[in-house]
Amino acid sequence: MALLTLDHVSVAYDKQTILKDFQLELEKGKLLSLLGPSGCGKTTTLRLIAGFLEASQGKFMFGGKDYTKVPANKRNFGFVFQSYALFPHLSVYDNVAFGLRMRKVKDKDISSRVMRILEVVNLNGFEKRFPQELSGGQRQRVAIARALVIEPDLLLFDEPLSNLDANLRLNMRVEIRRIQQELGITTLYVSHDQEECFSISDQVAIMNKGVVEQLDRPETIFKYPATEFVAQFIGFHNFIEFAERSDAGEVITLKAGGRLFTATAHPGTARPGARKGAIRPDDLMVSGDTSGDMANALPGIIKVSTYLGRSYQYVIETELGDFTANQEMETPYLSGQRVNLIFPQDKLILVE
Repeated sequence: MALLTLDHVSVAYDKQTILKDFQLELEKGKLLSLLGPSGCGKTTTLRLIAGFLEASQGKFMFGGKDYTKVPANKRNFGFVFQSYALFPHLSVYDNVAFGLRMRKVKDKDISSRVMRILEVVNLNGFEKRFPQELSGGQRQRVAIARALVIEPDLLLFDEPLSNLDANLRLNMRVEIRRIQQELGITTLYVSHDQEECFSISDQVAIMNKGVVEQLDRPETIFKYPATEFVAQFIGFHNFIEFAERSDAGEVITLKAGGRLFTATAHPGTARPGARKGAIRPDDLMVSGDTSGDMANALPGIIKVSTYLGRSYQYVIETELGDFTANQEMETPYLSGQRVNLIFPQDKLILVE
């Protein structure tokens, strides 16, 4: 049973609907990321759960109780802000202890809890320093410690790594995942960074215009996007609109422009009726052999060749449109050269 449920929730700003009939579930002890472009509703969802916004319709259930009208200060949720939101005049110790003092916890208990949580976030020995004496990554750890020390029922992250440089982001996302798993705390994480979300999450919800287009394990979404929007968002740049489709066991036969293609009906991803094919540039193969009929092949002409370092990227013009392919090779194909595009059967995905 889900710990957190948003049941047919609607939220609007200035008569503009951001979330409509929105639904979401989160199991206890899991880390769920909300991922999507700016304006998709992910931060609105987070602020609604935190209690900073109120739904115009629907229910927010948590732990079997109705939290829809519970004010933010009555929800035992920890919130980690994008901007850290540390008090510059307070030491690390006092920043972390702030929430406990507001809850009137005894000084003796405050001391033990603060020191224990500073050890969890690898900041033991930093308790007397002030925020201006810390790096960006250390400040973010203080913000996480402050959210954790109150022993929250739910931990909320609002794009916590967007202010850090690339190397710090890599290190901090590992730390966030380590802390979350070590404490087993239920976590909702918001980001626009695909790699960040996929690397730390048990599940990812891809959002678009206030709707969850797909919620699944990161590995499943990466391999088998459910919709065209999700496919485009996670890097499937090539699409084919098929005119005909025929299913026979584990093989789906498709027809476009008089040419036949086959796709593997992966468990749970066949999507009956879907006729739009999608494939990543890294999975699309380019062959200089243009003789004979090859399976899932489409003849084309190299339109643009770009060197990427480890590979070359080609834009290939075909009768079904332009396609992009990435391929590692010593000697590149030249602009104007005739080639065959090969669509591997197990890499061609059907999306709605």
